[in-house]
This record gives sequence, C-alpha cells and structure tokens, in this order.
Amino acid sequence: MAEEQVILVNDRDEPIGLMGKQEAHVKGLLHRAFSVFVFNDKNELMLQQRATHKYHSPGLWTNTCCSHQREGEANVSAGKRRLQEEMGFSTELKETTSFIYKAPFDNGLTEHEYDHILVGSYNEAPQINPEEVADWKWESLDQIEADMKEHPERYTTWFKIIFEKFQQHLNV
Repeated sequence: MAEEQVILVNDRDEPIGLMGKQEAHVKGLLHRAFSVFVFNDKNELMLQQRATHKYHSPGLWTNTCCSHQREGEANVSAGKRRLQEEMGFSTELKETTSFIYKAPFDNGLTEHEYDHILVGSYNEAPQINPEEVADWKWESLDQIEADMKEHPERYTTWFKIIFEKFQQHLNV
C-alpha cells in the first residue's frame, strides 16, 4: 500500500505539490489538514483519545477527529470521510475558519499545517476504530478548559491551539 500523500500549500492555502505524509512531517513542510469538532444537543464536544501506537501524540486527548485532505478532495468531504474511518459515523459538517500552526514533536517530526476547522452535531455513541482511537467521551467546553489548564500534557498541541484561539468558531 502506497504511503498517504499530503497536499503541500503556501500561506494562502494554494496547492504547490504532493509529498508523502511522513516526509512532510520530517521536513516540517506546510500542508493542508482539517480538524473536526462534533457536538451533541447538550453542547458537549466528542473528544477522542488517540490510539497509543500513533506515530505522534499517542494516547493524548483531542478533537473528534483530524487528518489530511486527499488531492482533489474538498475540506468537508475529507472531514466526513475521516469521521467515518475513525469514529464510525457520518454527520453534516460546516467549515468555520482556518489557521496555520507549526509544532515540533519529541520524535523529530513537525506538524506544520494549514488547518481547516469543521463543526457538526451528533447525539449517538461512535463506533471507534481501535487502529485510530483508544477511547472517546463527551465533555463540556468548561470541563475541557478546566482540565486543559490543570493537565495540558493530556491534550494534543493542535487541540490546545484551536481551543485557546478559535473557541468562538466551535458553534454548530
């Protein structure tokens, strides 16, 4: 199976090429990504705990799902695809905002992403893919904020950035 390709972009999110995901993370090159946030009717966010064998941020809590768009794939379509692959369900998503971040990891890899934030709603339990997800839970934004202040090491870098800077865009 060929390695997944990411879409390299400039700072205006214009595609400039494709590269293997691992190589892009080794070189720290800017590439397109998305982060999905799914809320229930109680305005609780579905969090996922990343699988413990992930190549970076294993076992950390994060937003509902995230990944990279494929060549020619729209942001919302990519979010719906990955939501199904990781969490085992589909729901309508809307794009709210986007931002660029760069975060080096202890293993020598660097996330440098043009990240599109997608938001949706759902009220059922997911059917998690254990290859991708160790656990999941519903939590209010207030609970997340309090725990993140007390235990920031429990959360992924991108989730902390989004939560701090873009919380106003996390409305369904």
